[in-house]
Amino acid sequence: GPVAHLYRVLLPVNDIEAAASFYSAVLGSPGERVSPGRHYFDCEGTILACFDPQADGDGYEAKPNPEALYVAVADLNATFEACRKAGARFAEGSPPGVGALGEIAERPWGERSFYVNDPFGNPLCFVSADSVFTG
Repeated sequence: GPVAHLYRVLLPVNDIEAAASFYSAVLGSPGERVSPGRHYFDCEGTILACFDPQADGDGYEAKPNPEALYVAVADLNATFEACRKAGARFAEGSPPGVGALGEIAERPWGERSFYVNDPFGNPLCFVSADSVFTG
């Protein structure tokens, strides 16, 4: 069996209500508030944990993740539209040979995806589940 199982990933946010709203819309699930500053979404056994340290009483400001989280979705077009409606900021630029980041594109490694930032500055990449490349 696997050596380890990744079960929770923290997404730093500075407004837990806005985070719950955004991710509910984009993921198509209401998730669950588990503490004043934590809202959990179960993504097939890995918890996407929106975490607002101020709301949880931890006394420091959330800083966005530096690198993208990659999320496989069944319907990439619907997720793209949900991101647009929910206020995601679509990534800009296009690295050589990779295609425009903020648009649905087939990447050189075979994935169909688009890149956005959530309203808190966390970079995300949504990938069509039927094109996921794992090595």
